Amino acid sequence: MTSDLRDRKATLRSRLLAARRAVTPEVRAAEASALAAHVAALDVRPDQTVCAFLPVGSEPGDASWLDGLRCRVLLPIVTGDSPLDWAVHTGPAGLVPAAFRLLEPSGPRLGASAIAGASLVLVPALAVSVDGVRLGKGQGHYDRSLPLVKAPLVAVVRDSEVLQDVPAEPHDVRMNGVLTPSAGLRWL
Repeated sequence: MTSDLRDRKATLRSRLLAARRAVTPEVRAAEASALAAHVAALDVRPDQTVCAFLPVGSEPGDASWLDGLRCRVLLPIVTGDSPLDWAVHTGPAGLVPAAFRLLEPSGPRLGASAIAGASLVLVPALAVSVDGVRLGKGQGHYDRSLPLVKAPLVAVVRDSEVLQDVPAEPHDVRMNGVLTPSAGLRWL
């Protein structure tokens, strides 16, 4: 990666994180409610698996959106510099504190390859471009996991975080869709 590209990504991340911190609790609550409704309306059958995540900090959404998924839900477990591990979400009582202020399932780990069996993957992002380039937080956890996926990848962002252009690297896996509070699911 060139230093110019690295600088562009760092500048964009800083701007997006500052904007997220400025979102009021009332707006966050309204967005979480809207995202939960959109997730509940997704075309997912009970026999399918969805890989999702629990939003933390200023990320859009909250744990309530998992209630709308009437299927097997896998949540990520950060395992250092390896691809993400996965475990079944059994509800709030089955979550334990983990690294990076995350909550993760306390049940058995299914391995990094569990994401390959998903019918849909909801991916956290700071931004996504209209052509599917995702900007994450820069730790590479999803970058190491998404190449294992054959299912649609849907970035979850605020409406203002869908951008015309996001700096891209060769290893970036393109998103197939974006889920926002106002527009719901849009395929890219």
